[in-house]
Amino acid sequence: MALTYQQSKLVRDTIPALREHGEQITSIFYRNMLRDHPELNNYFNSVNQKNGRQPRALTAVILSFAANINHISELIPKFERMCNKHCSLGIKPEHYDIVGEYLIRAFGEVLGPAMTPSVEAAWTKAYWMLARMLIGREAQLYKDFDSWASWRPFKIDRVVSEADNIHSFYIVPQDGKKLPRFHPGQYVSVRAKVPDGYLQSRQYSLSDAYTPEYYRFSVKRDEGAKYANSVSASYFHPGIVSNMLIDQFSPGSTIEVSHPAGEFFLDVDNNSTVPLVLISAGVGITPMIAIANTVAATQPTRQVSFIHGSRNQMAFEEHVQQLKAQNPNFKTKIFKTHLAASDLIGVTYDYDFRMDLANVDPADLFLHHGGTEYFICGPEQFMLEMSDYLKAQGVQASRVKFELFSTGDLAFKSS
Repeated sequence: MALTYQQSKLVRDTIPALREHGEQITSIFYRNMLRDHPELNNYFNSVNQKNGRQPRALTAVILSFAANINHISELIPKFERMCNKHCSLGIKPEHYDIVGEYLIRAFGEVLGPAMTPSVEAAWTKAYWMLARMLIGREAQLYKDFDSWASWRPFKIDRVVSEADNIHSFYIVPQDGKKLPRFHPGQYVSVRAKVPDGYLQSRQYSLSDAYTPEYYRFSVKRDEGAKYANSVSASYFHPGIVSNMLIDQFSPGSTIEVSHPAGEFFLDVDNNSTVPLVLISAGVGITPMIAIANTVAATQPTRQVSFIHGSRNQMAFEEHVQQLKAQNPNFKTKIFKTHLAASDLIGVTYDYDFRMDLANVDPADLFLHHGGTEYFICGPEQFMLEMSDYLKAQGVQASRVKFELFSTGDLAFKSS
């Protein structure tokens, strides 16, 4: 049942307080909920709890929801991202009961007298309106997952170093059954037990075209944020799971993996002939490799521009050059900001400075074609800059797709 006009107004009227106290509310929410339900630590990203990214992300969700309470349809793209993440993590309907209880309680604890019975009733109704939408969509996704709706054991077949800090894991299912198809660009969640005894899950893009025998995902070592002082340099909040995978998991090890998911992908069921531009930086190359390999195998006549930026070593560099050599419709533009001696000798790059699409020939961006599809993946600021440039050139927003790695848009998200 939709909110009444008065209830909608009560929700909107809390926006100023949410802007001022939102992060305090969400911090209290997580603190109290995880204290009383420690089993939920198996779902939440402990690193993002410590560095504050998770509370900030949930605050942004609450504000966005409150501001669009009468225009929920505008939030559907975010809902789709949330639902895919939730299903990848194994979130179930009963979790929404717990979240709703502790979220409303945190509202009351911080807002005090402003959280009148009428405001509480309005927010409770609004929360369940959102929850029912998410639960319904997630039920559809779980149904699409068929018999693989939970965690599935895989054996690591081999590990390949793609660059100094990026490693690819080739995994095969323990049951030996053929793997389901996925859309290139999607990810899997990988779950491992960490030193505190809880399970932690992280999402990694599948980095190869589909094969029924194995999946490949690629992991960048996460050293955390660097802190330097006059005495030494150190890192804080390093990635727990990525470092564990690289340092402790070798061929023969067993890991738990979720069904492929994600709303950022190339639709392989649509045999399109429009040009395709893949723009990435750093580890953002991983879903682009899956897309490029799929197109090379299934749509070899399709025109593709592969544009990538890296500081020095580029993951999959030799493979990308092979794709270029084998297919005249596959173009590359490589930017490097810190050149290695081998680069200077072998000339494995096009530009020796930070990626700037203004330095790419408009013909290689297919700006003249009104149907060109653009996929962008990398750091958030990088994606915003690339997208802004394309939009300034007249590219419609509907033709530009992003892959967001940073925490945001949902309570349960794990990055």
